[in-house]
Amino acid sequence: MDAVLEAHFGLVPAMHSCYHIVFAAASVWLAANVAPAAPRVGDVVFSAAFDDAAALQTWEGASRAHVRLEPNSAGSYHLRVERAASEGAGSAGVRTRLPVQQLRGSRVRVEARVKAEGVARPPNPWNGVECMLHTVAPAGKQWTQKNDVFGAFDWKTIEFTAEVPADATEAWLTLGLEETTGVAWFENVKITVLGLRRSTPSEKPAGEVYQGHGLPRLRGAMIGSQVDEADLRVLGGEWGANHVRWQLIWGGFPHSPADKASVAEYRRWLDSELTRLDRLLPVCRELGIHVLIDLHTPPGGRNEAKECRMFHEAELQQAFLDVWETISRRYHKNETVWGYDLVNEPVEGAIPAGLLDWRTLAEKTARRIRELGDPHAIILEPAPWGSPQSLEWFEPLDVPGVVYSVHMYQPHQFTHQGVHDDRVGISYPGEIDGVLWNREALRRALQPAIDYQRDYNVHMYLGEFSAIRWAPGENAHDYLRDCISIFEEQGWDWAYHAFREWDGWSVEHGPDRQDRTRSPTPTRREQLLRSWFAKNRDVSAGTNP
Repeated sequence: MDAVLEAHFGLVPAMHSCYHIVFAAASVWLAANVAPAAPRVGDVVFSAAFDDAAALQTWEGASRAHVRLEPNSAGSYHLRVERAASEGAGSAGVRTRLPVQQLRGSRVRVEARVKAEGVARPPNPWNGVECMLHTVAPAGKQWTQKNDVFGAFDWKTIEFTAEVPADATEAWLTLGLEETTGVAWFENVKITVLGLRRSTPSEKPAGEVYQGHGLPRLRGAMIGSQVDEADLRVLGGEWGANHVRWQLIWGGFPHSPADKASVAEYRRWLDSELTRLDRLLPVCRELGIHVLIDLHTPPGGRNEAKECRMFHEAELQQAFLDVWETISRRYHKNETVWGYDLVNEPVEGAIPAGLLDWRTLAEKTARRIRELGDPHAIILEPAPWGSPQSLEWFEPLDVPGVVYSVHMYQPHQFTHQGVHDDRVGISYPGEIDGVLWNREALRRALQPAIDYQRDYNVHMYLGEFSAIRWAPGENAHDYLRDCISIFEEQGWDWAYHAFREWDGWSVEHGPDRQDRTRSPTPTRREQLLRSWFAKNRDVSAGTNP
């Protein structure tokens, strides 16, 4: 600081009598003229140990009766937050303002050591013991925390990842209890920068965009594990679809038997699914259906937080690499296969030291496939969940023949109404949670994918999109119509979710939620898909890799 003061205010060591006056002026000048440091991967931008009696001076709510610093056996302190059962469920805790300039445009890990006693089950997964990052940006507010934290447990690390908008104006950290009762203790809170938003090339890469096929467009549907030859002859023969996204799915999503299965058990299941695929690939070839092999259920499945377990166990990362080597060796010469969707909707969570994040694991897997001489397209979805917004954090791979993919279900309140006991009767187009959703709003939601395609000269694949069939009136049809029009405008290949899987997404079923039989006459949603499938060229006009 002395060097800065000397350079800008002429301060020398002898001038101690006026040091404090000049220091105050310098602080004002520095605040106005020195740009805050941009976030860097690995930066610890905030930490709090609560290890001395003054540790809560910068925290709002520290003077409330529910909150105090409690001495521990090591001669230090913990933060203690309590809400008595006699008070009834409610909220208590503290919050502190974070250095937003050091967080903007970053993905961070928030972690804290936590202990709990008698914390009652809260009404929602996001209530309970609360360690939450709250940000404010022009586009709105967001709250991120670890869900399902309640009960009684000894000291353990609670951690989660969060994304901070590049234009965030505020960032806050909250610790405490929300909509519950009980006691929680906190110590060793830390926020670390894990990643930054993707770069934007100064010049668009030149060359022809790789698609992995020679057709004007792949238009089709995702299919479930029960689809057989007769179903394929309807989808490809009668309806005219030229593409299927073939789920390798074990029982369900996001949770499945793989969550608790050994690698050997997983491999036995996978072998049975590949045998079924072998049997039906000749039918797809006959019908001109290009197949994308989609690893919907990865080794290890998912944990309770719906994170892929392979990002937490080295054995599962190796199993993932081995699985794709097996699949590549089996299908690398099969011309009916268009490509490989490496994993459906990856979710990392907080990755332990020594394990690979999704981009690194994906690149290692893609390189292994290419080393085997496999020419098929490699399809990648960004983490988390393959959303368009997740592309903002995903740098392209330095591997040839990659197609990037996103899924489109926004706004979820409309597309998934009634799926998880959510409220129903939500209309599209219309205002949903204060936002007008129409075709232009859908385009804005898909803008990260549009930008990604433009910036990197890559092809985009829309691997899933849908709207629940019991949406009001013909709203589901209208939503699908607007989505497809944008996909087609951008030249994207696409697959509807889903054909003859769960009837909630079925275009062959009507709007009556209780009627689980196929409609005797084509629904408008079915007519819409078939009208687009009719535009597909005959397979003989194109070539596979």
